[in-house]
Amino acid sequence: MSLRLFRIAWVIARFRLDTLIPAERLPGILRVSMKLSPLRLLPTGPHTRGKRLRLALEALGPIFVKFGQMLSTRRDLLPPDIADELKRLQDQVPPFPGEQARALVEEELGMDIDAAFAEFTHEPLASASIAQVHCARLHSGEDVVVKIIRPNIDGVMRKDIGLLYTFARLLKRVPEAKRLRPVEVVADYEATLFDELDLHKEAANTSQLKRNFRDSPLLYVPAIHWSLTRKQVMVQERIHGIPVADMDALQAAGIDLRRLAERGVEIFFTQVFRDNFFHADMHPGNIFVSADNPHDPQYIAIDCGIVGSLTREDQDYLARNLLAFFRQDYYEVAVLHIESGWVGEDTRANEFAAAIRAVCEPILEKPLKDISFGQVLLGLFQTARRFNMEVQPQLVLLQKTLLNIEGLGRQLYPDLDLWSTAKPYLEQWMKERAGPRGFWDALTKHAPELSRQLPELPVLAHQALARSEDSHRQQRQQTEALNALRRRLRGAGTRARRLRFGALLIAVALAWQPLWEWAHSQPWPVLVAAALGLLLIAWR
Repeated sequence: MSLRLFRIAWVIARFRLDTLIPAERLPGILRVSMKLSPLRLLPTGPHTRGKRLRLALEALGPIFVKFGQMLSTRRDLLPPDIADELKRLQDQVPPFPGEQARALVEEELGMDIDAAFAEFTHEPLASASIAQVHCARLHSGEDVVVKIIRPNIDGVMRKDIGLLYTFARLLKRVPEAKRLRPVEVVADYEATLFDELDLHKEAANTSQLKRNFRDSPLLYVPAIHWSLTRKQVMVQERIHGIPVADMDALQAAGIDLRRLAERGVEIFFTQVFRDNFFHADMHPGNIFVSADNPHDPQYIAIDCGIVGSLTREDQDYLARNLLAFFRQDYYEVAVLHIESGWVGEDTRANEFAAAIRAVCEPILEKPLKDISFGQVLLGLFQTARRFNMEVQPQLVLLQKTLLNIEGLGRQLYPDLDLWSTAKPYLEQWMKERAGPRGFWDALTKHAPELSRQLPELPVLAHQALARSEDSHRQQRQQTEALNALRRRLRGAGTRARRLRFGALLIAVALAWQPLWEWAHSQPWPVLVAAALGLLLIAWR
């Protein structure tokens, strides 16, 4: 662990990442510390600041590259030169040698590569943080791509996750940070991240997403060749499309960018609410656009290593929250948060609603280009802190995906009205979920189980009544036993009082003469006090 920390510190110093921190915005003590830092003695080198950041993230490994990929989608939050460099992390991470890739494929498939493929290119088509992709052709003549997990990546990732756990446990000791639930958030991130190392899971996710959008004009997902897919090697159909971040190519192809941006929002809400199965790694390197029909563009999605889903309860609460936001019904938002347990039960709904209104009212009904999400997120964070609202780890993956989607929408069509695009879809979904169709679909879904249990209902009812009768009988027996115990305790108390009173009388009788002489010599207040004391002892 200490070696890994030293490695991270060395990379930060080597690429002078301290120069990326705006010192003028720091508190006075930190600003002075930055000026006196020995790092200032090191040269920054010939590279630009954006390239230094990219090279540092590449040197630190896949978890840091993932962070850079997410940042690259938020050009509204980054200077253009840094955003352009981080964009290279999406599919231009330095590859491992082609000969090594060939050997890994042969080892995983258990056959010579010439037996598996008619052609296999040694130069990778793309290279990302966890895997790289090579072009190939099957003996049937079909063009495919071969995805190969980077060698020895597991150990580096485990060390970084260990560091994240260490920081999370330290953060958890800070009282104000407990509501962030840092350990649970890291645990969720660990599960999703290591799922990417198993290409069997990614292939299964890809097949599921393809079924969900079969024959859909919204999204195309390439097919998997299962006979050539293993844990560290996956073979799938090769797609041809325009990278969604290549704005020049999209405009040259005549793609309707407004329609494309609106369809991106529709795809997201379809995955989350209709299918409850959403692609959770939607950075631009994984999204392409088909140029076959420019006026009715279709997305193409690859790399389904990270997917997410919600419980039915979280689905309902999320949909109702979003609709309440769109309708600017902040009191309903507050009530839903309290009902779901996301804030404490003692929270006043009207106060919480007023705080949310102050943050969200300025952004509704505005296009993306006019929204300062940085200020909105900061305001919501301060509101959450004030009302002690806890982070929901099961929603972190969804929030990350929302950031990616919003970043894509801002890039494609800044005038997109996110609210008017999403609101009709959510209203229709809620209507279908809660209306007659939703009831009929639920009944149809559970009909086989209900038909199996129906003949058993009389037996189940008889068993339930028998259990209820046994429970009542046990309660009566317990009540009678408690009453008998109370009677015995009362009797024991009476006997104890009698014994004490008898012992007192015997003691008085034996000491009568000295007591009589003592009483004659005492004033009456002392005698009254003594008498009261004797009565209390006897009563006790």
